[in-house]
Amino acid sequence: MRRGALLLIALSVSWLALSPAGASVPRSIDRDGLPRLILWAWERPTDLRSLDDGIGVAFLSQTLIVRHGSVEVLPRRNPLRVAADTPLVAVTRIESGDAGAATLSPATTSAMAAAIAGTASLPRVRGVQIDFDAAGSERAFYRALVLAVRQAIGPDLPLSITALASWCAQDRWMAGLPVDEAVPMLFRLGPLNDPYAGIARSPSAAAAECRGALGTSLDEPLRIRAAGRRVYVFNASPWTPASVTRAREVLE
Repeated sequence: MRRGALLLIALSVSWLALSPAGASVPRSIDRDGLPRLILWAWERPTDLRSLDDGIGVAFLSQTLIVRHGSVEVLPRRNPLRVAADTPLVAVTRIESGDAGAATLSPATTSAMAAAIAGTASLPRVRGVQIDFDAAGSERAFYRALVLAVRQAIGPDLPLSITALASWCAQDRWMAGLPVDEAVPMLFRLGPLNDPYAGIARSPSAAAAECRGALGTSLDEPLRIRAAGRRVYVFNASPWTPASVTRAREVLE
């Protein structure tokens, strides 16, 4: 593939199954139309048709892989089954080895933004999220990408990004990004847990962009306090009724 080219693969929804909507009214829905508790559904067969009201699902819809100045789009491969009234957030994961995204051309950046914005048209999607652990040299690229995605999806659809915990503490480079929330990832921190314990306990300990949400994992020891924030919960194992119950306890 020539340098700067983007392999665009049409989004397929064959992996998404919707069960009939029930008559119940969702609870704990914020003004942006998304619940305060959202479960991440990563790349594995996932059945969440029995979710309680007031829980959303942020599902991996595609992965953009940056290699040698080119980008390949890999759509989700595994089935996701949810109730027809479950609010969905379409997540795009960006993988870039050796800070390769720093050298992408503006045309490729625009094509990536179009691919991300395209996930907003998937069934029942109420928000778009970008998951990218941008290196320092990739921040200018990432800022341009986020600006382009916001322009493409418009001002009304919620736009979320995940954030390394350091971005929300010492390294506050996200000021001015046109996102509705930056989600500090308060897991997989290893021995660095302690510096971020304050963010886990209180929104005021985080940068302004990171005060409305946080991310945690069921298999991590770091204790969080939701304090009115939206909470995204990751599960390294398949979701089950028991693990969904544990996720609900995060808000209590």
